[in-house]
This record gives sequence, C-alpha cells and structure tokens, in this order.
Amino acid sequence: MAISKIGTLTIGQAPRADITPILDAALPGHVDCLHAGVLDGLDDAAIAERFTPQPGDALLTSRLLDGRAVVMGKPAVAPAVQQKIDWLEAQGCEIIVILCTGEFHGLSSKNAWLIEPDQILPPTLNALVGERRAGILVPLEAQIASELEKWKGAKQTPVFAVASPYTASEAEIAAAARSLDEQGAEVILTDCMGYTGWHQDICARQVKQPVVLSNKLLADLVRNLL
Repeated sequence: MAISKIGTLTIGQAPRADITPILDAALPGHVDCLHAGVLDGLDDAAIAERFTPQPGDALLTSRLLDGRAVVMGKPAVAPAVQQKIDWLEAQGCEIIVILCTGEFHGLSSKNAWLIEPDQILPPTLNALVGERRAGILVPLEAQIASELEKWKGAKQTPVFAVASPYTASEAEIAAAARSLDEQGAEVILTDCMGYTGWHQDICARQVKQPVVLSNKLLADLVRNLL
C-alpha cells in the first residue's frame, strides 16, 4: 500500500514557512503531511526555562512562528525530539522526517520510517563532492568544532563560514560565500534546514561554485520514497 501520511519535525515551531513550500512541492498529491515542532505552543519564558543552553552545551538554532531565531542547548532538545517523534507516530505518520541537520543519537520509532538528515546528508554529499573541497555554511560559530567531526568522512577537510539563515543580512550571506571561495571551496553546502533559495541565490551571485541546499536535497530524497 502506498504511503499516504508523513510527518515533519522541526526543532523550532511548526509549520516552517521557509521550509514547508520546498517539501510541499516534492510531495505527491495523495500524501498528507503533518508538521510538528519541538517548541510548538511554548512562549518565550517556557522556551528559556526548558532549552536555554548550559555552559559547555552543543548549540542548535531554529525558527519561531514569528520568524525570530532561537538558540537552544542540544542536551535539552534531544529528548523533546523523541517525544515529538512518538506523538507523530501516534497520529498515523508512516514516514517521519527530522527537519534539522544537527546530529542526534538514539532516536527511534516503533513502525514509522524515521529519516534523520545527520545520517543521510553527510555521506550523500561526501560522495557527491568526491575529491573536491567542500565549503560548509553553518549558522553559529560554536558549531564549527562539531561540524569537523560530522564531516570527517570527506576526502578533503572542509572549510567553514558562518551566517545564520535566520538573522544574517544579505551582505553577511554574501561575505560568507566569498569567504568559502577564498578558502578554496569547490562546492558550497548549507548545513542547516533554514537556508532557502534566497540564500542560494545570494551565494550564486558572489561565487561560481554550486550551492547545495540541505532541505531541497532531503525533499528530493523523500519524494523518491513516495
């Protein structure tokens, strides 16, 4: 029987106005999509109480419904992600797609097909890039150290630039693209679901390298399952 219902899970608030159009364009007409977010229904005080980073925490960033960015401590986010996976599965979702490129360990589902970008995108993009040097665009400076571990399978050590998809100006995105070019990047990879065609177009006007959007690549892969 064909899959008829999928769920998406952002670590911010759903629906994501920046990502859902990309997903909707990839979905066949017979497939319903339920969007959920770790921060759904929480106000600023509740978010701060539950997810404010503690000293030494790895950081994650996402988007609220009003467009604001929020930075969270990864140790607090991980169990909340699992709770939302369980909820989406209880709603009948046959595929659950995590809309975050951050690394999570130990996530599971009982029967639903769980799609985790951190397990799919690095090996896929490493194979695509091959011997070339990748330039990785990340939202936060503090993420670069963990990104080096994440991309350790690359044949050449990647180079990095920082520009938040949620708060950076056009000039800051452009400067990040030029920085990757100057560091020898031969292809640019956006390592956050929040980067969109707007960011891709800015980069393309600055440099000649291909710019790969993580969310678009993930949507293309999911479409092939459907």
